[in-house]
Amino acid sequence: MNNSIQKPNRILSIDIMRGLTLFLMLFVNDLYERGVPGWLVHTKANIDGMGLADWVFPGFLFMVGISIPYAISSRMLKGETKTKVFAHIIIRTVSLLLIGVFMLNSGRVNAELTGIKEGFYSILMFIFIFLIWNKYPENVKLKKLFTGLKILGIIGLVILAIIFKAGEPGHISWFETGWWGILGLIGWGYLVVATASLFIGPKLWASVGLWVFFIGINILSQLGMLGFLNFLHPVFGVIIDGNVPSIVLAGLVVSLILRQSFLNHYKTAISILLLGIISLAIGFFLRNWFIISKIYGTPSWGMICNGISMIVFALLYLIVDIQGKSKWAAVFKPAGQNSLTTYLAPDIIYFAIWGLSLPLFFYKQETSQLLAISGSLGWALAMVIFAALLSKINIRLKL
Repeated sequence: MNNSIQKPNRILSIDIMRGLTLFLMLFVNDLYERGVPGWLVHTKANIDGMGLADWVFPGFLFMVGISIPYAISSRMLKGETKTKVFAHIIIRTVSLLLIGVFMLNSGRVNAELTGIKEGFYSILMFIFIFLIWNKYPENVKLKKLFTGLKILGIIGLVILAIIFKAGEPGHISWFETGWWGILGLIGWGYLVVATASLFIGPKLWASVGLWVFFIGINILSQLGMLGFLNFLHPVFGVIIDGNVPSIVLAGLVVSLILRQSFLNHYKTAISILLLGIISLAIGFFLRNWFIISKIYGTPSWGMICNGISMIVFALLYLIVDIQGKSKWAAVFKPAGQNSLTTYLAPDIIYFAIWGLSLPLFFYKQETSQLLAISGSLGWALAMVIFAALLSKINIRLKL
């Protein structure tokens, strides 16, 4: 390929890999663990190893990091100041943390104390989330209606928070942050990396340095050498542990490699591929001191996941953006462009099916692994298509 050919502004492999990781997240979340091979599901905390389910979330975190510079550049090109962009970063982070905490605690609802069944509580929660954060169409005539729907969603979430009760009589508890939930983890990682990207800019080596710094923080945290920061841990624990920010930063570094004008398409793909191999090697080297564990968030696990993500992305970039072969992945593209909708919308369907006792999850059984796996694949595919259809009728979450 001619080196003078400029890289495309829109890199399709970003949307496709983000959509692919979401598809796999829906797949592994739906799997009936006792009916499928162990390599597909999460590995227990104290076991040195990982399955497919242990990679998909860090794979998505990696894609969050890749997307950040493009999102910030888009806002700056529209004339937004750094102050305004930073305000957006804070608002988006708070939104992710809030939704994450609600989702985390929805599974703790005591139906008798709260006065509402857990499944129905979750359905209402997701409906209110969509009312608040939906990207409504630009329509002056319907602006008051859309504002009213947002207010209704806010009131609804406030009521759900007020009536929430967990625990048992005599030992009643309210919301807890815990591990912040999936979206909360994304929120903390996004805050660190988006802020860094905003103020560091396109400086590749500065971003590499920050990535190495958080890998070091992760190592020190695992060795118990950051105990003096324990008083901050209840709120800032995700940052202090270093693991989540380091994975998102890996994506940022790859994003900046993609934006290097002196590299042509093939050199870019090779650079990312080599970085992935190096990350894998570092991960297995760190395994000498830290087991590979998603639950513990070990640096060996984080670096191995980064290596896998980089290699997969490099291959997708080669196939989709360099060779132009993207039709095979068309189903994943809408999911990648509407990631939050794709991740949350299926939960409404899920809880409704369970609540109505509909026999749609017949494939969740132990006798046939083929049925259990194909059923979950079918569910994931259906939900990706469902989210794409929602976007066509202007139901699309945008934080």
